[in-house]
Amino acid sequence: MSYSRRSRYSASPSPYRRYSRSVSRSLSRSRSRSPSRDVENPGNNLYVTGLSPRITKRDLEKHFSTEGEVIDVQLVADPWTRESRGFGFITMSSLAEADRCIKYLNRSVLEGRVITVEKFFWQQVSCV
Repeated sequence: MSYSRRSRYSASPSPYRRYSRSVSRSLSRSRSRSPSRDVENPGNNLYVTGLSPRITKRDLEKHFSTEGEVIDVQLVADPWTRESRGFGFITMSSLAEADRCIKYLNRSVLEGRVITVEKFFWQQVSCV
């Protein structure tokens, strides 16, 4: 079966091109939101990587509670095995406690592994 290079690399419009415009509109809307979004995310959210597959939410909460009050622990798990995928999110009660966690728990050892702790700033994007 042969084909022409010209037909393979033709300048015909992509069937997906018509969707790119609506996506870019939704992204531009999400970026133009007011600065009040900072109130929902004051910087006390932490991103933790390098976790052992055997780690539990309770283990993470115990480790981070040494530096302050832990509000929430989200451990990302494999849907089939229910084991940790190696990263998670911690919400501390204040910005000062989050900064303390970064200072003292970043590059610390948990379950025999060196973990990395950094701030996590998220922005909710709506696709309307």
